[in-house]
Amino acid sequence: MAKPRKVRAKQKAVPEYLFRLFISGLTPRSQMAIDRLHEYCARHLKGNHRIEVVDLYQSPERAAQEQIVATPTLLKISPSPERRLIGDLSREDHFLRGVDIRSSR
Repeated sequence: MAKPRKVRAKQKAVPEYLFRLFISGLTPRSQMAIDRLHEYCARHLKGNHRIEVVDLYQSPERAAQEQIVATPTLLKISPSPERRLIGDLSREDHFLRGVDIRSSR
């Protein structure tokens, strides 16, 4: 008689989020955006993210490449679709909705 096979439940793969934050120097507004992005990601993505910070004073060519017209600007690169938020990320609900993250609260 054949042994019954164990059926494994497929675990849903959680996509890794990649964010690119464009700033203009280390101004208080830029620092606020950086701090808030780290805080929101820690709270809602629990380590399943990467953050790249691009200072346009250090890499001005990136502004043209990525079509950045204001700072701070946040790009959600992955998972698709790409999203773009402009501002200091002061509203957590706008951040979550803007980058399409479902709150676990």
